[in-house]
Amino acid sequence: MTGRAPVVSRRRALTILAAGAGATLLPWLPARARYFEWTGTAMGADATIRLYHHDRAVAAAAVEAARAEIERLEELFSLYRPRSELSRLNRAGFLAQPSHDMRRIIALARRFGELSDGAFDVTVQALWRLYTDHFARAGADPAGPSPGAIADALTRVDYRRIEATADRIALAPGMEVTLNGIAQGYVTDRVAELLRGRGWSHVLVNLGETRALDGCAEGRPWSVALDGARTENGAPIVIGLADRAVATSGGYATRFDPTGRHHHLFDPARGESTHHYHAVTVVADDATTADAISTALYVTAPERAAALLGRAGKVEAWLTAVGGVTGRFGG
Repeated sequence: MTGRAPVVSRRRALTILAAGAGATLLPWLPARARYFEWTGTAMGADATIRLYHHDRAVAAAAVEAARAEIERLEELFSLYRPRSELSRLNRAGFLAQPSHDMRRIIALARRFGELSDGAFDVTVQALWRLYTDHFARAGADPAGPSPGAIADALTRVDYRRIEATADRIALAPGMEVTLNGIAQGYVTDRVAELLRGRGWSHVLVNLGETRALDGCAEGRPWSVALDGARTENGAPIVIGLADRAVATSGGYATRFDPTGRHHHLFDPARGESTHHYHAVTVVADDATTADAISTALYVTAPERAAALLGRAGKVEAWLTAVGGVTGRFGG
């Protein structure tokens, strides 16, 4: 097979405007506290952990524990590691004695599927494979796969056909799962909870999605700018984040063709990429919810967005139109 693989953008959808490397110590911090920042990758995305402490060794140990947790969860959820639990589930169609985290994330995926009336569906991997294979061929039709090929793939898309018990997860014949719309948020939450359990506060964990433990200073939240989001007057949009999480979904992140007409955010009912928005940002109490709801909202028609947000509970959303103007909903 020859041709072009999907184009993956590492562009950040969020910019942290608060403390950075070499920042002046804040007055509420202990006299010898220093700023530490770890950068790397997690689940294929740029990753950063920001924290303060007076002891470099203690900060390094916390970061190492976080890195170990990221690695452990990637061994479960990665589509690109052949021995991961997810890869074995997709190859065999079932997984015996799944880990606690795999059972938990599948249960969460099913819950978000129900909450979104199917807009969030982790079984869209069949569509990902269809579009990847189509555009990898030399001379591929720029219009995308044929209607017949899409209809065939859609017979293998339905999260309700995932069977999950305490000792087994099974898929319908030919079905595959992708956790790309929820795993980054889940991993972010697990790392944040690990650090909270070790006594850390005033920490920002950004593993593709972002979660704050407290603010960046007493009474002051972390400042997060939404990349590309603008008010009607053209002003950039900056939100405060303290003890909450934020996630952004946009079709620009992974494109199957150079134009971006075909990207990774599919409407599970039609089998085609959606173009209602340029990007959707969601703030919620945890990164898993923010991740899943931003994905679901992106593929939901605007006239149904309010109903979805109403069912989602305590969330806020910023919907950026293709033209660049952003509207805020919820909260």
